[in-house]
Parts: sequence; C-alpha cells; structure tokens
Amino acid sequence: MLATSENNMKRKIAFFSDVHGNIHALRAVLADMERQGLKEMACLGDLVGYGAFPNEVVAEIRERSIPCIRGNYDDGVGFDKDECGCAYREAEAKALGERSFGWTKAHTTAENRSFLASLPTELGWEVEGWKVLLVHGSPRKINEYLYPDRSEASFRRIARAFKADVILFGHTHGPYKKLVEETYFINVGTGGKPTDGDTRVGYAVVAFEPRGGERQVKDAIEVEFRRVEYDVEAAAAAIESCGLPAEFAVELRQGRASH
Repeated sequence: MLATSENNMKRKIAFFSDVHGNIHALRAVLADMERQGLKEMACLGDLVGYGAFPNEVVAEIRERSIPCIRGNYDDGVGFDKDECGCAYREAEAKALGERSFGWTKAHTTAENRSFLASLPTELGWEVEGWKVLLVHGSPRKINEYLYPDRSEASFRRIARAFKADVILFGHTHGPYKKLVEETYFINVGTGGKPTDGDTRVGYAVVAFEPRGGERQVKDAIEVEFRRVEYDVEAAAAAIESCGLPAEFAVELRQGRASH
C-alpha cells in the first residue's frame, strides 16, 4: 500500500503497460517521467513479447524496483505455457504471434522467466482515500479486452463486482478514461507497441485529489495521457536482426498492427 500524502495537493502517479520487449521505448518513457518530476509509478504488465529485448526490459523494471503486475504474455513466458493468451483475428497474425512467443520463451533467461512468474496478477492500493485496483486486462481475467465501446452494462457489472474506485489496466494498447457510476476505468495505453497510427509510445499520469474533498467524484480524478518519441528505427532494426518476424519492425515504424 502506498502512503497518503500529508498535504491537500493532488498526488500524481504514472502508470504504463505493454512494453513488449521494447527497451528503447521504455527508457524514453521513464526519462519523460523523470522530466515531469514523477516519482511514483507502476507497470501493468506485458513486459515481453514481439520486441527484441525481453531481458533488458525485465532488468530495467527490476533494477528500478518498479511495482509491476503480470500480463498475459508474461504469464505465458513465465510459466512456459503453450500460448500467450493473445487474441488474433487472422490466421497470418496468429502464425506471427506464435513465432514471437516461441522466440521470446527461448531468449528470456531462466531467472527472468522466474521473475515474470512471481509477479502478482493484480495490486490493490489505497491512494488518498481511493481504492485503486491495478490489473492487466480486466479484474475478471488477465487477457480480457476492455475496449471503450463495450456496453455500459458490462462496465457496470465489473464496477459492482470489484468495488474499486479506480480500475487501471492496459492490454488493448488504446488509452481512454471512462467514469461508470462512481468507478473510473482508465486504460493507460502502451509503453512499447502503439497500434493507433502514432509511432510514439505512451503512459498515463493520474492525479488523485484526497477523497472527501469539496469536488464531486466525477471531477476528483484527473488523467493526462502522455505520448513520447523514442528511437523507433533502433527498435525496429533490432527486431529484423534477431530472428523475430520482420513484420513486427514494420508495425513499430507505422505505429499500428499490420495484420
């Protein structure tokens, strides 16, 4: 649990997710956080997969002691499963994904696989009086995709079942904020594999006003979705030279999924 601040200022915490073996992107995101003066942060999983630097990404998280949960890709690699729990819409994408999963398992050290397996699937924090739940896909399932166009009824069911004030997650790679009844749903985007046509990676800065203040619930949590430039070409070239499918390099250069 994180400590409550002693003053009435908003407390800012940075959240990022889905780095996917992109060490160049991760370091750019962390550098941007430092420039913004952000001291508190957490990672919502999927450290590995698709990118050429699974061990370097894990090492960065471990060396900085960044609180982190286990994503579905981390789960598959950490527990040496047969698949990553990803959803692919086309046969070609599925075949590429399987090659990525096999490569990542083969190139992630035993120590780092153990670290991935040791990560919790969720973290529950109290921040300024708010109950905050950190998950990868959704509170119900590590690989459930919570897209913003899902029905309000579905979000309400999740909100009522898990009784958190703020639910933070990733997995879909698309950032958004939604208030359903009195629960905030915040997708923090991707810190390593953009899919919206913007090659920049991103993270979310959540500002928590102490609960019980004068402002209404709908105004008390502010979110800034930041996008950060990084050395896309270096990350893409590394993919092409390490034996991963070249299609993943194309995806980084275009900022979108190619299949």
